[in-house]
Amino acid sequence: MAATNDLRIGIIGYGFMGRTHSNAYKQVPQFFDPPLRPVLKAVCGRDEANAKAFAERWGYESIETDWRKLIDRDDIDAVDICTPNNTHAEIAIAAAEAGKMVLCEKPLSMDLKQGQQMVDAIEKAGVPNTVWYNYRRVPAVSLAKQLIDEGRLGKIFHYRANFLQDWTISADLPQGGAALWRLDAAAAGSGVTGDLLAHCIDTALWLNGKIGDVCAMTETFIKERTHTLTGKVEKVGIDDACAFLCHFENGSLGLFESTRYARGHKALYTLEINGEHASIRWDLHDLHRLEYFDHRDDSIVRGWRSVHVTDGDMPYMKHWWVPGLQIGYEHTFIHQFADFLDCAAQGKPCPPTFRDALATQAVCDAVLDSAEQRKWEDVVPV
Repeated sequence: MAATNDLRIGIIGYGFMGRTHSNAYKQVPQFFDPPLRPVLKAVCGRDEANAKAFAERWGYESIETDWRKLIDRDDIDAVDICTPNNTHAEIAIAAAEAGKMVLCEKPLSMDLKQGQQMVDAIEKAGVPNTVWYNYRRVPAVSLAKQLIDEGRLGKIFHYRANFLQDWTISADLPQGGAALWRLDAAAAGSGVTGDLLAHCIDTALWLNGKIGDVCAMTETFIKERTHTLTGKVEKVGIDDACAFLCHFENGSLGLFESTRYARGHKALYTLEINGEHASIRWDLHDLHRLEYFDHRDDSIVRGWRSVHVTDGDMPYMKHWWVPGLQIGYEHTFIHQFADFLDCAAQGKPCPPTFRDALATQAVCDAVLDSAEQRKWEDVVPV
């Protein structure tokens, strides 16, 4: 029988995201004072040996090789989905129907229709939920949200963001399988749109509000790749690059770009927002800094300033080190899980919720439709 303040976690998937989430589960009690104590109850993966090795490394009490058995267990309170995109819906719906709290990797779903089914199931069950759009929890990005909400930027005119990588340029790289499922449309749904731009879109919706319509272009530079599972050369169905324009409902214009063919960039995510009074910009490669320009400063000292986001009165930073010592990528997951525990103790969903993630999915679908039709597309309201 679990203690009343225990949250017993079952995680499905033991890859890169499984590690980042497990690290968060172990670190939160060390640096925060959560109302619930995370208990690493079980890890689920198809390969029994790998699941056992993961469980031993991260301290999970048991393993499963069938996610259905994990969901059926009475000693699991929350299910964390760290699996390829095409499996999110079935697992999340089953978990919700079993009354489990659900944490799901992004993007939420393969498409908007599937995402709506997930949201319906989650909201019908009334279970706490969240989707791991972790960049909201970068302290500098959270500080940007605070400045915008305080009205420091004034009316927003422009929002621009990009997410650039270079890891798929080689034509010899295969598609599919456990390591390269992101290159397989059947498993991923889309390429950079759902994998990278979804992060940019979620952050934009959070910082700048709803997007009304989009005009997009996509490109698949390498049309065929050998499939890992079949050994055959097959058509590539994902987008290697995507760029789109949009109108935000607050009247501002948006410009977004993502690619896996930007030689020299491993994970360059930047955003900039221009308002009538001030501008802000942020760079993942310098994630602890927020660049800020305020036109209301005296002209003799007016210019871009670099705000080092490490002080205790800045978002999340009171939980860490002394001012001047920075944190990193892994802390974003720790912050989100700390927030999830606070929400779960109150029986509430934790933003970004499944419904929030559905709004991002609606933009992604509109972007892909626009690129295919070569015309402006309205974003379906959710």
